[in-house]
Formats: sequence, structure tokens, C-alpha cells
Amino acid sequence: MGQKVNPKGLRVGIIRSWEGRWYADRNYEELLHEDLKIRKYITEKLQQAGVPKIEIERAANRVKVSIHAAKPGIVIGRGGAEVENLRKELEKLTGKQVAVNIIEIKKPELDAKLVADNVAQQLERRVSFRRAMKQTVGRTMRAGAQGIKISCSGRL
Repeated sequence: MGQKVNPKGLRVGIIRSWEGRWYADRNYEELLHEDLKIRKYITEKLQQAGVPKIEIERAANRVKVSIHAAKPGIVIGRGGAEVENLRKELEKLTGKQVAVNIIEIKKPELDAKLVADNVAQQLERRVSFRRAMKQTVGRTMRAGAQGIKISCSGRL
């Protein structure tokens, strides 16, 4: 019988890259908790922007945060005001110099996290789960996916 392997752990370094690119000998735990705080803050603040991936790079006393967003206009704001506000908040949170980089997702219909979030939002709006799933499958296949499998469980 085969062993169950974490799919992300299996693919990291081969197909996908790490979401946190840094190395620490001594205070690894503190930096890891700082990464988790940054990710939690960004996902809560930018929930409407569709943020499936946050990459964090560290060098000495600097932190570079790359935010992949389906709607970068919400993240950037008018004249870059929202990005500047986000950068200041992250600097206050970490106590280090932070650089924020926003990367637009060209086809959000092909991103698994965004597709799942879309189905979840529809279910929260009390849309029939069969309709939500069928629409999502159709939309994703029209966008150019080779295949899609959705499972929805729990009390619906």
C-alpha cells in the first residue's frame, strides 16, 4: 500500500518554486512566524483582490513581498496609495524595510485557489451548489484548462 504524500511538498523545487525564499540559522522560528503574520495580514486585507499566492524573499534587514493578484487595481489603488499604505503597515508589523511587488494573474479562471474561492463565495450567497459547480467547470474549460475536477462536501 502506498503512502500519502503532501502534493505541495512533492512538487516544490521541481514543478513549483518555494513561496518563501530565505535562509536562517538562528532565528528561523521568528522569521517563519513573521512570514505567517505577513501572509495572514495580506490575505485578510486584500480578500476582494483575489490573492492566491504571496512570495516572500529576505536579505539582511529587507523583506521583498510579491503579491500575485487577479485584480491588481484593487491592490495598487489610486496613484499607488493603497500599495504605499500596505508597505507602511507591513513595515510596522515586521520592523524591517519592506518592498511590495504586485504581479497580475493573466488568466484567473485557471488558478485553482481563485476557482475554489469563487465557488465558496457563490455558496455563501446561497447559490445552488450544483449550479455553482457546473458554471465554474464550464468557465474554467472555456478559459483553456485541459481538465478540472471539483468536489464540494459538507452540509450544503
